[in-house]
Amino acid sequence: MNRVILFDLDGTLIDSTDAIVQSFGVAFEHFGSPSPSRVDIISHIGHPLDYMFKELGVEPNKIDEHVARYKQNYQLISKEMTSLLPDAFEAIELASKHARLGVVTTKTGSYSRIILEHLGVMSYFETLIGREDVVSPKPHPEPIFKAMKHFENAEFWMIGDTTMDIDSANSAGINSVAVLCGYGAKNELEKATNNISKNSLEAVKKIILINL
Repeated sequence: MNRVILFDLDGTLIDSTDAIVQSFGVAFEHFGSPSPSRVDIISHIGHPLDYMFKELGVEPNKIDEHVARYKQNYQLISKEMTSLLPDAFEAIELASKHARLGVVTTKTGSYSRIILEHLGVMSYFETLIGREDVVSPKPHPEPIFKAMKHFENAEFWMIGDTTMDIDSANSAGINSVAVLCGYGAKNELEKATNNISKNSLEAVKKIILINL
């Protein structure tokens, strides 16, 4: 196959909102601070953890310890509190029949692999680029460039739910489709692209039709 589809994870293929929110709460409470609201936490999902803690008011010199406590809790609960989004399995299965697949995420890659294996879909993906694999995460193009090195002479597409996914794809010079099933606001996504689908299954179908 000469086509590659790269997927974001949170809000694109999986729903791990409850695990993320709970882990932030545990981290803040562990260090004696009230947890931000669920709405505030969700508004930053898609960014790296250090950025999220900074935006949620943690002092710079305390961010690393908050991230560590978050990860400690998240590792324990993530499998049980994460599910595939509706139609996500169908999207992955259909995409695998027409393209080679990869994942590009700001989540920790090792945890992402565990979650995808638990959900029974890791075998569909030939590469997974996580936060620890790059210096500059999305919206920088580095994660996409790193994923692209796994494939040769291909037409690349990125499917994601936030402007960071789309901006990263644009900077890397590849095609993209934004989806509305995740955390990105429609009005913000519309500023980044006019190629928007309801969810990943619809996005995959669009890519297939474009390339028929």
